[in-house]
Amino acid sequence: MKSFWKNCFIVFMLLVLTVTSYSETLKREETFFFGGGLWNAPSNWNPLTPWAAVPGTVGGIYETLFAYDPLTNEFIPWLAEKGYWQDNTHYYLKLRDNLKWTDGEILNAEDVIYTFEIAKMNTGITYSSIWNWMKNIKKLSNTELVFEFSDPRYHEWNYQLYQISIIPKHIWEKYPIDDVVTLANENPIGSGMYLAYDKTDDRMIFKRNDNWWGKDIFGLPAPKYLVELKIFSNNVALGMLMKGELDVSNFFLPGVPSVKNIYGIKTWFKDAPYMLSDNTALLFLNTRKKPMDDPKFRKALAYSINISPIIRRVFEFQVEKANPLGFLPIESWMKYYDEKIVEEYGFTYSPAMANKILDEAGYKDIDNDGYRETPDGNKINLTIIVPFGWTDWMESIKNISADFEKIGIKAEPKFPDYGKYMEDMNSATFDMLINNFNSNVSSTPWTYFNWLFESNQVNNEKEYGGNWGRYVNQELFDLVNEFNRTKDEEKGKEIASNIEKIFLEEMPVIPLWYNGMWFQANEKYWTNYPIEETPVAWPSLWGGRWQVGGNIMLLNLKSVK
Repeated sequence: MKSFWKNCFIVFMLLVLTVTSYSETLKREETFFFGGGLWNAPSNWNPLTPWAAVPGTVGGIYETLFAYDPLTNEFIPWLAEKGYWQDNTHYYLKLRDNLKWTDGEILNAEDVIYTFEIAKMNTGITYSSIWNWMKNIKKLSNTELVFEFSDPRYHEWNYQLYQISIIPKHIWEKYPIDDVVTLANENPIGSGMYLAYDKTDDRMIFKRNDNWWGKDIFGLPAPKYLVELKIFSNNVALGMLMKGELDVSNFFLPGVPSVKNIYGIKTWFKDAPYMLSDNTALLFLNTRKKPMDDPKFRKALAYSINISPIIRRVFEFQVEKANPLGFLPIESWMKYYDEKIVEEYGFTYSPAMANKILDEAGYKDIDNDGYRETPDGNKINLTIIVPFGWTDWMESIKNISADFEKIGIKAEPKFPDYGKYMEDMNSATFDMLINNFNSNVSSTPWTYFNWLFESNQVNNEKEYGGNWGRYVNQELFDLVNEFNRTKDEEKGKEIASNIEKIFLEEMPVIPLWYNGMWFQANEKYWTNYPIEETPVAWPSLWGGRWQVGGNIMLLNLKSVK
């Protein structure tokens, strides 16, 4: 333990010295330091591979047609001035006037068309499947387009409107088409309010684009420089935040509830739960393995898990218990939440009910060793895994394992390294695991359904799109697809109710708690952060989130001096 703290202190001092060194170059009162999304040395600025790009590449350097605000459930016109469905198969889009790239070239309809056409030419691009349901794009003028769809998927289209980065045709058409997804894209030419300025192994530095097209519409952000830090230790991040060397942390920081008032640290809520609910942590059950292939067994496990001690002991009340469907408490999702379905088919913590279900299903302790056997007499020896070092989740599965033991189910917590965890997850060699990779806030619960019940890869040797437990239910898959294809909101609610009924009857995954939108801010240099009283933006600078609140947060910052 002594060596642990010694190492933390050494890392902390190195970071302090490094920050101090850069502060001599970048004036501190002009520079905004943040962390929580950079986990590797900056090496990729390719918006066509957003999962690999430095956070801020999408949203900061490259921009999307719309931004999305989860707080108001509104699309914010960004590069687009407006967009709407002309009929069931045609979507009209009007770009803003006077858009331009950072090299001075005009951004127009040709760039938008090329951004989509390049995904037809290279099917390795993440949104290339859009051409399975989009027919063509017609240019009406330099700022007007119409997208024609052969098989419109309304929810997915709305989602892509704030996910796809528009790229400059005059730059990208020069690259060999086969190389566009492998480019590091150093010195990126985008259209955003920040430029890629410099980097070292432990940081990415952005410089404000004072010629940004949007300055007359949105204004310019106050920070001239943004420094995105790679910080591996939560303790180091907390120390830097307390000293004002980190302006915003998007890390989970144990101890914040105890010290926030002492050091004047801002969180979204003054008191518990302190953080907005950003994504849902779920227990995935490998439905290819016995006894997790039995919905009665899965439902019994759902009844047996007591989330309250996890919230209290592990998360210090910084998270909230998930509802039985795991729906995030945001309007875009909750308007599809069917209270009657949840009341009839949902679950609450009840070991007695869990035991009753198991007893009736034939899971009994035959050999009196304290653990139940399967109905055909086989022992049940399961494991629950989370990555080593994810201390909150590690402690959580210890609690869950203890809950399972109370109903006679043996499930040992295990902590493989991250690579082994991913391998087990993608190849379905695990028994149970916790994951939340694509349960985050969005404009539609379709993103959640599509991730949980991904159907295209479920029978492959490796699964990368979600549905880690390999749950197969064609009726459910069809409903998710039908939901995606339904523009009428009331009809969508009917379909969502049917999805939810199957979800709660079958319980292929068990919603646990909402991971927080970890946000802690220091006001030593910057102020006017988004908080409960001034909810102007979702306070995230994680990758893929700049256009979901991060940019608006930056635009609202004010210098203390």
